[in-house]
Order: sequence, then C-alpha cells, then structure tokens
Amino acid sequence: MARSLAEEECEACKSDDEPLTEPEYTGYLREIDDVWEVVDDHHLEGAYPFDDFRDALEFTYEIGELAEEEWHHPDIHLQWGEVRVEMWTHKIDGLHKTDFVMAARMDRIHEKYVNV
Repeated sequence: MARSLAEEECEACKSDDEPLTEPEYTGYLREIDDVWEVVDDHHLEGAYPFDDFRDALEFTYEIGELAEEEWHHPDIHLQWGEVRVEMWTHKIDGLHKTDFVMAARMDRIHEKYVNV
C-alpha cells in the first residue's frame, strides 16, 4: 500500500533545487484537500472553514506546532470562521514537495474539527 502524502518525510530542499513546475505539482495537488490552490505557479493558498473562533484558534496553534516541528513555516491568517494559509519554500522562492506534505498534514489536523 502506498503511503499517503501526509506520511511522507518533510525533506529540506537544497539551494540548487528548482521550484516544481505545473506538471510536477499537479499530482500532489490532487492528493490534498480542495481547500488548496496553487497561485501563480508560486505558492499554495488554503482556506479552512470553522464553526467558531475557538476551533479556528486551536487549529492555528496546532499547525503552528507542526511548522515548528518541521521547521517549515507558513503564513497563517486567523479570523472568525476561517483560517487561511499561504505556503511556499522560501529557499527556492517557489513550490517544493514539502509544501504539499505540510498541506496534507494540515488537512489531517483539520479533519478532527469537522468530524466532531
């Protein structure tokens, strides 16, 4: 059985890595929730819905902890009923597989807030 994207390693990119191209990232995009989209072939943006501010705040904290563990930090925007996330690999100024692994892990975290 193939591992899901969320179970894969968050590998640090090397400075000579190139950002993913559309044909390269399209498969990864299919493996993450439809809250995500690739913007300008440069970064991922996702908007997670919530029923209240408390759950959105808790989710923000959890993805912040994930970011610290993996040393891969997204931009996080918290508001009532929604958490928006923007993510790309700064070292290469574009998308890397790790961005999609992180998105898949955030999707897993979000599942516990919608399946209550």
